[in-house]
Amino acid sequence: MAGNSQRRNRRTSNKKGATVGSGGQRRKGLEGKGPTPKAEDRKGHKAYRVSNAMARQAAKRRPAPRRGGPKGASEMVVGRNPVFEALRDGVPATTLYVQQFIDNDERVREALQLAGARGNINLMEAPRPELDRMTNGLNHQGLVLQVPPYEYAHPEDLTAAAYDDGEDPLIVALDGVTDPRNLGAIVRSVSAFAGHGVVIPERRAAGMTAGAWKTSAGTAARTPVARVTNLTRALQEYKKAGIAVVGLAAEGTHEVQDLEALGGPVVIVVGSEGKGLSRLVGETCDFLVRIPMPGGAESLNAGVAAGVVLYEAARRRMG
Repeated sequence: MAGNSQRRNRRTSNKKGATVGSGGQRRKGLEGKGPTPKAEDRKGHKAYRVSNAMARQAAKRRPAPRRGGPKGASEMVVGRNPVFEALRDGVPATTLYVQQFIDNDERVREALQLAGARGNINLMEAPRPELDRMTNGLNHQGLVLQVPPYEYAHPEDLTAAAYDDGEDPLIVALDGVTDPRNLGAIVRSVSAFAGHGVVIPERRAAGMTAGAWKTSAGTAARTPVARVTNLTRALQEYKKAGIAVVGLAAEGTHEVQDLEALGGPVVIVVGSEGKGLSRLVGETCDFLVRIPMPGGAESLNAGVAAGVVLYEAARRRMG
């Protein structure tokens, strides 16, 4: 019995007891700390300070955009010819309402074919009283096209798009232009001369209606329009961002072909045909320019005037 007890004690004494370990510190030490960070990522290094300073300056020049802006109101295009022309000219639409038992003439067939070819326009048949109610009694002739609300951009979206492409912003702002066809023509000119968008005030001004879209000849699909509650404040924000504000005025102190500012970041402000620029907007402009007219005309259509100045800006940029 004593021998058995001794053997058990020897076996027991061979087992290791609890010991104090390293807590994994040795293994972590062997793993290393990874690759050495780049100089511009190490705090306190000169390259880090330089990189941060450059980032701050870039942020001042190119403010972070607030993507998207307000939406307009939905719209109804009524009548056989207007509906056909809207569909032909690419005006966005969600639903084409067709009167039950309508006389199926050539315009109706063409409108239905265009709507069907798009593939994303709902075709709805409705009784005449329902179409009368939808259009407030207008002469719809059995065809009503629903146009969705236009999605306006934010003013900073326009400058952000220019800087993203490595270009100086070229923007047109409208002060009191109330004819949608003028707005559409200006959108078309901005697109033709590689501008970055149009800014319009929310009140007492034309919006992006079906008529404006049609006059733009499809260019409204790729040329953003921003809408603001206060045009003067929007122009002041552009000025703070280092963009020159140039207003068109018959009494301007500069002629358009002599203004070097058109070759850099610029907002061109066009007023209404009758009143021109409003007082506050005119006072906000850095320069007032006039278009020389040897023929003696007193003024130009707003769309034509914008096209002339945009051409001069584009010419300077290409040179």
